[in-house]
Amino acid sequence: MTDLLLPADFFGFQTLLSDDEQKELLALREFLESEIKPHVNASWAAAEFPHDLIPKFAEADIVGRSYDWEGRPRASRLYTGFQAMELSRVDPSMATFLGVHNGLAMGSIMILGSEEQRQRWIPSMMRMETIGAFGLTEPEGGSDVARGMRTTARRDGDSWVLNGAKRWIGNGTFADVVVVFARDEADDQVKTFVVEKGTPGFQASKIEDKFALRTVQNADLTFTDCRIPAGNKLEDGNTFKDVNKVLKVTRGGVAWSGVGCQLGAYEVAVAYAKERHQFGKPIGSFQLIQDLLARMLGNVTASLGMTVRLSQLQETDDLRDDQAALAKSYVTARGRETVGWARELFGGNGIVLENDVIRYFADAEALYSYEGTREMNTLIVGRSITGFSAFV
Repeated sequence: MTDLLLPADFFGFQTLLSDDEQKELLALREFLESEIKPHVNASWAAAEFPHDLIPKFAEADIVGRSYDWEGRPRASRLYTGFQAMELSRVDPSMATFLGVHNGLAMGSIMILGSEEQRQRWIPSMMRMETIGAFGLTEPEGGSDVARGMRTTARRDGDSWVLNGAKRWIGNGTFADVVVVFARDEADDQVKTFVVEKGTPGFQASKIEDKFALRTVQNADLTFTDCRIPAGNKLEDGNTFKDVNKVLKVTRGGVAWSGVGCQLGAYEVAVAYAKERHQFGKPIGSFQLIQDLLARMLGNVTASLGMTVRLSQLQETDDLRDDQAALAKSYVTARGRETVGWARELFGGNGIVLENDVIRYFADAEALYSYEGTREMNTLIVGRSITGFSAFV
C-alpha cells in the first residue's frame, strides 16, 4: 500500500502497520482533510473551540482506541501513534484537545480507576458526550509540581474537600469531568480525584491572549472548599508514582504530535516551493530552498523513526521512562527547527495565517514545553546515562 504513503514518510514507516490499519489510517486522513481542515484557521484566529465538530469526531470512532473496552479490543500502539500524528499534521490544537480528553483524562480513569469508576465515566467519554480535562500543573508549580503541589485534599466523612488552584488546564473551560491531583493533608501523598462540572466551590476561567494552540481552551481552575463524593477519588491514584504511570504513556503521544506538527509544516512548505515563482522559476528549483527542504525531511524522518520504535516498545510493555523522555524532548526540539525552516522558506508570506505555516510555527512552541520541558526530560535521560540525579 505504498501508494497511500505521505510523501514525508520517506522510509515508509506506515507500511509497518497491517493492511487494515493502513486503510483505517487513510480513512482518518480523509476525514481530517474534508471535515476538520476547512475550520482550522478560523478557530485558531478566533481562539475559540469549534464545539460543533465534537459529534463528527465521535462519529469518526477515533476515541479510546488505546484501551481494551467491551466489544472492541484496543488498536496497536503503533496505530494510535500514527493516529496522533495525523491529527497534529492537520491541527496540533485539535490533536491536543483529543490528547487531553482521550489520553490524559480517560487514561487516568482507565489506569487508576476501579471497575465501577471506569463504568461510571468511560462509556460517555468514549461517545464524547462527556469531555475530560486533566488538572496537574499549578500557578506556582510546573516542573516542580511533584514536590511543590499546593492543592490539598482533606477526607471529611463520605466526602473529600479540595482547596487550591490549577493552571494551563486544556479543555478546562468546558470539560464535564476534570481529573485533579491534590496532596492529602493526612499522609502528604498526591492522590487523584474526579471533579465534575458544576460542583460547588469549583470554578474555571479561560486564559486569554495565548498565542500557541489557540483553539485549545486552557483554563485557570480554582477549588474553594470544593466537596466531592468519596467515590470520586480514583481507587489506585494514591501517590505521584501513580500519576507517572499515566504520563509515561501520554508523553509518547506528545512525541507523535510533535512529528505531526513537523509533517504539516513540511508539507505546506513543499507545496509553496513548487507554486511560488521568483526570478522566472519556482523557488523549489533553487539550491538553498532544496537544502531547507532536505534538512526538514531529515528531522521528520529521524523523529518518526524514534516514535515508531517508542510505540513498538509500548506494545510489549518495555518502554522505560527515560526512553519516553528522550523521545519527547528530541522530537519537539527538532520540531522547532523544522517549523522555523518552513517559515523561513515562505519569506514574508510565512507570517500570514492563510498560508498555515505560522500556525505550526506557534503551536510547536507549546508542544516543546508542555508535558515535561526539554530541560526536565534531559535530566531524566541524564540520570539514566550517568547514574547521578541532577534534579535540584
